[in-house]
Amino acid sequence: MGTQGLRLLLIEDDGELASRLSNRLRDAGFAVDVAGSQADGEGWPDLDKIAAIILDLGLPDGNGLDLLRYWRGRRVDCPVLILTARGSWQDKVEGLNAGADDFVVKPVRFEELLARLHALLRRHVGARAQWIEAGGVRLDPVGRNAEIEGAALSLSKQEFRLLQLFVRRPGQVLSQGDILEHLYDLGAERDLNAIEVLVSRLRRKVGAGRIKTLRGLGYRFEA
Repeated sequence: MGTQGLRLLLIEDDGELASRLSNRLRDAGFAVDVAGSQADGEGWPDLDKIAAIILDLGLPDGNGLDLLRYWRGRRVDCPVLILTARGSWQDKVEGLNAGADDFVVKPVRFEELLARLHALLRRHVGARAQWIEAGGVRLDPVGRNAEIEGAALSLSKQEFRLLQLFVRRPGQVLSQGDILEHLYDLGAERDLNAIEVLVSRLRRKVGAGRIKTLRGLGYRFEA
Protein backbone atom coordinates (compact mmCIF):
# COMPACT_ATOMS: atom_id res chain seq x y z
CA MET A 1 0.00 0.00 0.00
CA GLY A 2 2.86 2.42 0.63
CA THR A 3 1.24 4.42 3.40
CA GLN A 4 4.56 5.91 4.48
CA GLY A 5 3.50 6.90 8.00
CA LEU A 6 -0.28 6.53 7.85
CA ARG A 7 -1.19 10.06 6.77
CA LEU A 8 -4.88 10.81 6.37
CA LEU A 9 -6.60 13.51 4.34
CA LEU A 10 -9.80 14.88 5.91
CA ILE A 11 -12.09 16.81 3.54
CA GLU A 12 -14.55 18.64 5.81
CA ASP A 13 -15.86 22.21 5.47
CA ASP A 14 -17.14 22.49 9.06
CA GLY A 15 -14.06 24.01 10.73
CA GLU A 16 -15.04 23.08 14.28
CA LEU A 17 -15.79 19.46 13.37
CA ALA A 18 -12.62 19.21 11.28
CA SER A 19 -10.54 20.47 14.21
CA ARG A 20 -12.09 18.08 16.74
CA LEU A 21 -11.88 15.07 14.46
CA SER A 22 -8.35 15.72 13.23
CA ASN A 23 -7.12 16.18 16.82
CA ARG A 24 -8.62 12.86 17.91
CA LEU A 25 -7.19 11.09 14.87
CA ARG A 26 -3.75 12.52 15.67
CA ASP A 27 -4.15 11.25 19.24
CA ALA A 28 -4.86 7.83 17.72
CA GLY A 29 -1.51 7.93 15.94
CA PHE A 30 -2.28 9.31 12.49
CA ALA A 31 -0.86 12.35 10.75
CA VAL A 32 -3.83 14.34 9.41
CA ASP A 33 -4.05 16.92 6.63
CA VAL A 34 -7.28 18.93 6.41
CA ALA A 35 -8.96 20.50 3.38
CA GLY A 36 -12.34 22.21 3.19
CA SER A 37 -13.46 22.27 -0.44
CA GLN A 38 -13.73 20.31 -3.67
CA ALA A 39 -11.12 22.57 -5.28
CA ASP A 40 -8.65 21.81 -2.48
CA GLY A 41 -9.21 18.08 -2.95
CA GLU A 42 -8.76 18.23 -6.71
CA GLY A 43 -5.51 20.15 -6.33
CA TRP A 44 -4.07 18.20 -3.40
CA PRO A 45 -0.35 17.81 -4.16
CA ASP A 46 0.62 14.41 -2.75
CA LEU A 47 -2.28 11.97 -2.69
CA ASP A 48 0.20 9.17 -3.37
CA LYS A 49 1.46 9.63 0.19
CA ILE A 50 -2.02 9.47 1.78
CA ALA A 51 -3.07 6.22 3.49
CA ALA A 52 -6.81 6.99 3.44
CA ILE A 53 -9.26 9.85 2.83
CA ILE A 54 -12.24 10.82 4.99
CA LEU A 55 -14.65 12.71 2.75
CA ASP A 56 -17.68 14.87 3.54
CA LEU A 57 -20.23 15.12 0.73
CA GLY A 58 -21.64 18.60 1.39
CA LEU A 59 -18.80 20.87 0.29
CA PRO A 60 -19.17 24.63 -0.23
CA ASP A 61 -18.09 24.53 -3.88
CA GLY A 62 -19.50 21.21 -5.03
CA ASN A 63 -20.50 17.65 -4.27
CA GLY A 64 -18.08 15.31 -2.56
CA LEU A 65 -19.18 12.53 -4.91
CA ASP A 66 -17.93 14.54 -7.88
CA LEU A 67 -14.59 14.88 -6.10
CA LEU A 68 -14.51 11.14 -5.46
CA ARG A 69 -15.24 10.39 -9.12
CA TYR A 70 -12.52 12.87 -10.10
CA TRP A 71 -9.98 10.99 -7.95
CA ARG A 72 -11.00 7.56 -9.18
CA GLY A 73 -10.89 8.77 -12.78
CA ARG A 74 -7.26 9.73 -12.19
CA ARG A 75 -6.40 6.38 -10.61
CA VAL A 76 -6.17 7.62 -7.03
CA ASP A 77 -6.59 4.23 -5.36
CA CYS A 78 -6.24 4.95 -1.64
CA PRO A 79 -9.32 3.98 0.40
CA VAL A 80 -12.04 6.61 0.88
CA LEU A 81 -14.44 6.70 3.82
CA ILE A 82 -17.46 8.95 3.31
CA LEU A 83 -18.55 10.77 6.48
CA THR A 84 -21.79 12.65 5.89
CA ALA A 85 -25.16 13.65 7.33
CA ARG A 86 -26.87 12.16 4.26
CA GLY A 87 -28.11 8.78 5.46
CA SER A 88 -30.60 7.41 2.93
CA TRP A 89 -29.95 4.08 1.26
CA GLN A 90 -29.84 5.88 -2.08
CA ASP A 91 -27.00 8.10 -0.81
CA LYS A 92 -25.09 5.05 0.39
CA VAL A 93 -25.52 3.20 -2.90
CA GLU A 94 -24.48 6.26 -4.90
CA GLY A 95 -21.42 6.78 -2.71
CA LEU A 96 -20.26 3.18 -2.95
CA ASN A 97 -20.87 3.12 -6.70
CA ALA A 98 -18.80 6.29 -7.05
CA GLY A 99 -15.82 4.48 -5.54
CA ALA A 100 -16.10 4.85 -1.76
CA ASP A 101 -14.84 2.01 0.42
CA ASP A 102 -17.12 2.73 3.38
CA PHE A 103 -19.99 5.07 4.28
CA VAL A 104 -20.57 6.50 7.78
CA VAL A 105 -23.53 8.70 8.74
CA LYS A 106 -23.14 11.62 11.15
CA PRO A 107 -23.37 11.75 14.08
CA VAL A 108 -21.10 8.80 14.81
CA ARG A 109 -19.07 7.85 17.87
CA PHE A 110 -15.37 8.39 17.28
CA GLU A 111 -14.62 4.83 18.44
CA GLU A 112 -16.79 3.42 15.63
CA LEU A 113 -15.24 5.73 13.05
CA LEU A 114 -11.75 4.70 14.16
CA ALA A 115 -12.66 1.00 14.05
CA ARG A 116 -14.08 1.38 10.54
CA LEU A 117 -10.96 3.25 9.45
CA HIS A 118 -8.69 0.52 10.78
CA ALA A 119 -10.82 -2.17 9.11
CA LEU A 120 -10.70 -0.25 5.84
CA LEU A 121 -6.91 -0.02 6.01
CA ARG A 122 -6.63 -3.72 6.81
CA ARG A 123 -8.75 -4.60 3.79
CA HIS A 124 -6.67 -2.34 1.59
CA VAL A 125 -3.41 -4.05 2.48
CA GLY A 126 -5.15 -7.40 2.03
CA ALA A 127 -4.59 -8.90 5.48
CA ARG A 128 -5.69 -8.44 9.04
CA ALA A 129 -2.13 -7.91 10.23
CA GLN A 130 0.22 -6.98 7.40
CA TRP A 131 3.76 -7.12 8.73
CA ILE A 132 6.63 -5.49 6.89
CA GLU A 133 10.23 -6.41 7.64
CA ALA A 134 13.79 -5.22 7.05
CA GLY A 135 17.07 -5.46 8.94
CA GLY A 136 15.64 -7.69 11.67
CA VAL A 137 12.80 -5.23 12.40
CA ARG A 138 9.14 -6.23 11.88
CA LEU A 139 6.24 -3.75 11.87
CA ASP A 140 2.46 -4.01 11.71
CA PRO A 141 1.50 -0.55 10.33
CA VAL A 142 -2.21 -0.88 11.14
CA GLY A 143 -1.89 -2.37 14.62
CA ARG A 144 1.17 -0.16 15.29
CA ASN A 145 3.19 -3.06 16.70
CA ALA A 146 6.96 -3.34 16.32
CA GLU A 147 9.46 -6.11 16.99
CA ILE A 148 13.22 -6.37 16.72
CA GLU A 149 14.64 -9.87 16.42
CA GLY A 150 11.42 -11.20 18.00
CA ALA A 151 11.35 -8.81 20.98
CA ALA A 152 8.63 -6.16 21.24
CA LEU A 153 9.70 -2.54 20.81
CA SER A 154 8.19 0.30 22.84
CA LEU A 155 7.99 3.34 20.55
CA SER A 156 6.37 6.76 20.64
CA LYS A 157 4.01 7.66 17.79
CA GLN A 158 6.67 9.63 15.94
CA GLU A 159 9.33 6.97 16.54
CA PHE A 160 6.99 4.37 15.04
CA ARG A 161 6.28 6.55 12.01
CA LEU A 162 9.98 7.13 11.43
CA LEU A 163 10.85 3.46 11.83
CA GLN A 164 8.07 2.54 9.41
CA LEU A 165 9.51 4.95 6.86
CA PHE A 166 12.98 3.41 7.25
CA VAL A 167 11.71 -0.18 7.06
CA ARG A 168 9.77 0.58 3.89
CA ARG A 169 12.90 2.08 2.28
CA PRO A 170 15.86 -0.04 3.41
CA GLY A 171 19.15 0.97 1.85
CA GLN A 172 17.81 4.30 0.57
CA VAL A 173 19.19 7.63 1.68
CA LEU A 174 16.47 9.79 3.27
CA SER A 175 17.18 13.48 3.74
CA GLN A 176 15.79 15.41 6.68
CA GLY A 177 13.39 17.01 4.21
CA ASP A 178 12.13 13.58 3.12
CA ILE A 179 11.49 12.65 6.74
CA LEU A 180 9.71 15.91 7.51
CA GLU A 181 7.46 15.46 4.48
CA HIS A 182 6.31 12.01 5.52
CA LEU A 183 6.06 12.43 9.28
CA TYR A 184 4.26 15.75 9.63
CA ASP A 185 1.03 17.27 8.35
CA LEU A 186 1.43 19.84 5.60
CA GLY A 187 0.44 22.68 7.95
CA ALA A 188 2.49 21.49 10.92
CA GLU A 189 5.46 23.42 12.26
CA ARG A 190 8.61 21.72 10.99
CA ASP A 191 11.97 21.66 12.73
CA LEU A 192 15.08 19.97 11.34
CA ASN A 193 16.59 19.80 14.82
CA ALA A 194 13.60 17.75 15.95
CA ILE A 195 14.42 15.18 13.26
CA GLU A 196 17.98 14.82 14.58
CA VAL A 197 16.65 14.23 18.08
CA LEU A 198 14.04 11.74 16.83
CA VAL A 199 16.61 9.77 14.83
CA SER A 200 18.93 9.70 17.84
CA ARG A 201 16.16 8.33 20.09
CA LEU A 202 15.19 5.68 17.56
CA ARG A 203 18.81 4.68 16.99
CA ARG A 204 19.18 3.92 20.71
CA LYS A 205 16.18 1.57 20.53
CA VAL A 206 16.98 -0.33 17.32
CA GLY A 207 20.77 -0.28 17.54
CA ALA A 208 23.24 2.30 16.30
CA GLY A 209 24.37 0.12 13.41
CA ARG A 210 20.94 0.02 11.78
CA ILE A 211 20.66 3.75 11.07
CA LYS A 212 23.65 5.32 9.35
CA THR A 213 24.22 9.08 9.14
CA LEU A 214 25.59 10.30 5.82
CA ARG A 215 26.87 13.81 6.42
CA GLY A 216 25.24 16.39 4.19
CA LEU A 217 22.87 13.78 2.73
CA GLY A 218 20.69 12.26 5.44
CA TYR A 219 20.15 8.81 6.91
CA ARG A 220 20.12 5.23 5.62
CA PHE A 221 18.50 2.18 7.24
CA GLU A 222 20.74 -0.87 6.88
CA ALA A 223 18.76 -3.96 5.88
